[in-house]
Amino acid sequence: MDFFDKLSKKASETYKVTAEKTTKIAKETKLKLEINNYKSNMEDLYKIIGKKIYQKYAAQEEMQLEDIQDELNKLDTISEEIDIANKKIMSLKDKIKCQNCNYEMSEEYEYCPKCGTKIKQ
Repeated sequence: MDFFDKLSKKASETYKVTAEKTTKIAKETKLKLEINNYKSNMEDLYKIIGKKIYQKYAAQEEMQLEDIQDELNKLDTISEEIDIANKKIMSLKDKIKCQNCNYEMSEEYEYCPKCGTKIKQ
């Protein structure tokens, strides 16, 4: 009976670990899809900005930053959303990036093993 109890316990533990890993992978995949959508939106905004600049150039009009300010603000917002999603992905992997050299490392490090920068937690 002891053998079957141990086997059952081990199977239960294995299932739990597998379920946790599967959940993390699914969340990571969803975040990566969100990032791809954000990047696509950024590309659309770049096209709009380029078109506006060229239209001003073709009409020999002076370009003002205000002419593209809405698009620039949207790009800033999207960039922030991408950063948040990337941080969530890193968290799912129990990792962080060095703010100096972008080296990917375990969350428990206090200093970057690549450049020596103190890690801000």
